[in-house]
Amino acid sequence: MLEDSPHTKIDTVLGKLGRALEAGDIDAAVNLFQADCYWRDLVAFTWNLRTMEGQDQIRDMLSSQLAAIKPSRFRQDEKEPAGGSDGVTEGWFEFETELARGYGHIRLKNGLIWTLLTTMSELKGFEEPKGLRRPLGAEHGHNRDRKTWKEKREAEAVELGYATQPYVLIIGGGQGGIALGARLRQLGVPTIIVERNERPGDSWRKRYKSLCLHDPVWYDHLPYIPFPENWPIFAPKDKVGDWLEMYTKVMELNYWSSTTCKSASYDEDTKEWTVVVDRDGEEVVLRPKQLVLATGMSGKPNIPTFKGQDVFKGEQQHSSQHPGPDAYKGKKVVVIGSNNSAHDICAALWEGGADVTMLQRSSTHIVRSDTLMDIGLGDLYSERAVASGMTTRKADLIFASLPYRIMHEFQIPLYDKMRERDADFYADLEKAGFLLDWGADGSGLFMKYLRRGSGYYIDVGACDLVIDGSIKLKSGSGVSHLTEDAVVLEDGTELPADLVIYATGYGSMNGWAADLISRDVADKVGKCWGLGSDTPKDPGPWEGEQRNMWKPTQQEALWFHGGNLHQSRHYSQYLSLQLKARMEALTTPVYGLQERHHLS
Repeated sequence: MLEDSPHTKIDTVLGKLGRALEAGDIDAAVNLFQADCYWRDLVAFTWNLRTMEGQDQIRDMLSSQLAAIKPSRFRQDEKEPAGGSDGVTEGWFEFETELARGYGHIRLKNGLIWTLLTTMSELKGFEEPKGLRRPLGAEHGHNRDRKTWKEKREAEAVELGYATQPYVLIIGGGQGGIALGARLRQLGVPTIIVERNERPGDSWRKRYKSLCLHDPVWYDHLPYIPFPENWPIFAPKDKVGDWLEMYTKVMELNYWSSTTCKSASYDEDTKEWTVVVDRDGEEVVLRPKQLVLATGMSGKPNIPTFKGQDVFKGEQQHSSQHPGPDAYKGKKVVVIGSNNSAHDICAALWEGGADVTMLQRSSTHIVRSDTLMDIGLGDLYSERAVASGMTTRKADLIFASLPYRIMHEFQIPLYDKMRERDADFYADLEKAGFLLDWGADGSGLFMKYLRRGSGYYIDVGACDLVIDGSIKLKSGSGVSHLTEDAVVLEDGTELPADLVIYATGYGSMNGWAADLISRDVADKVGKCWGLGSDTPKDPGPWEGEQRNMWKPTQQEALWFHGGNLHQSRHYSQYLSLQLKARMEALTTPVYGLQERHHLS
């Protein structure tokens, strides 16, 4: 009976896998995988974020990497019991490579490996100063030249960027740049974060006043400092801004606010960037070895071009510029768009007494917040999950362990259940004329986010206003042109307007590379985000990972870091380890460097 236990099954396969890899026996290792198999590696084996699909891809990766990586000591994590259901056995394991320690997750079917996740946890000899390595803080003893912690921090802040150069420069001081900066700080990597706003958190504070997180608190923790247990489930934007400001100070980040990047260029001979910034009116030239664009998916606005925009006499704003409803009581407002920002802005304008119309040009996926929390997130990110022993790290790794190729198969049943639970709600929306969709294959919000980063709304109340007509809805027609006082649609409808808001989303992050570096570099790197699923706004070919995110790109020493709070937290670990390894001149053979298939 013991031979059939999940623990024994995992132990047996891990033992065979470890012995095969240590012996360099690639055939023996590959034969432990079933035909339909996936190996997702986060840095440990590939120095990349890469998913190998099928035995042939696994064989190719091992043929390229095994001799250099030298994996060893595959062993089950005894603190995490193995389990299984529906013919799948799964468990957790630890391992080592020549340069690093790693952690992983494994799923077996019929005694063979179905999915394997390997992640780099830390670099040997460059571990974070935590636990038993925690810094003493106080300087005991006697020293006439003693400097206090405050004096040391002030000296570092004065010198870095002037007398000494950062190894890493992060452009963008929002949640992504801050999370990555904290990771790099703990690894001893000299880093400067530049942010054009006056204070950390201003990228949240300066958005429309009703903005709040639509993801729940358990999903949104930053590295090292989780939100308190009494933190609200959905934090308002100004509270998020204050948390980011506090975090930046407490984590001792070198954060240059009121700083704008003017230009950047890379010298292939010196392997160094020259970055010119305007720091509160002073021009400073920085020469980092690595440049990270953490300008966010929601960074470069998509502003459509319509005939007549130059003759319209009212105001025009992108949603990122919208200050809120206070100045528009009694005004006629047309919001072009029907995703998260559009719904939030429309609801706030209605509350503020505006006459607001939402123009829906294409279908939108809607999921109610309570339903998403229960069915979509409850097992990993909820109070229920915490009570069952789920940690943020474990939840992140479980989510990461599902290969993107098959993730939709796990999502479709969840969204079928949501559609059934809220059937009356969806019927009322469609009766109001709203165009609904469930993603290209019925897989819902998460896959839409991963594939295109748009096309959905998590309903926190605005849909009721659409259903009862408080928010007027015009759907199914595009914009023809603007007149002095109206938006004219292709079907001839005129929508009178004092204000037009373009809730039309954001462009690919490589647009920032075009602005800051050059169009040639942006085109060399290509489109950021998306999986290559060949669904709307995510053109093929299949990539298997997010394009250009958190990993090496075609432009040496240029990296992209972005995404929601969950992704900023999780992937900042792997990006920071890649940067630290390069600073220490460790051997980092990259397998499967991101190819460019699309310019933007």
